[in-house]
Amino acid sequence: MRITRLRKVALLRLGRRIRRARKLWSLSDAVLAAECGLDKDYFCQIECGGQDVLFSELCQICEALRCDIAAMTKGIPHPLS
Repeated sequence: MRITRLRKVALLRLGRRIRRARKLWSLSDAVLAAECGLDKDYFCQIECGGQDVLFSELCQICEALRCDIAAMTKGIPHPLS
């Protein structure tokens, strides 16, 4: 149960960071999703913390947002910590 809760918190944090960075670039979710080759609904789920994201997808998102993947994930706890 604790691991599941930590995982949800981590996904919420990551989603919020992605959304914040997207808004800083004044991009719509549809535009960023298309730029990353992702379905808009799937991308919205990532931003809401409701969908786990593959590393390759996170790399695409960070590249499109021109941000460092380490900075995007800094401080997000590992589920086993």
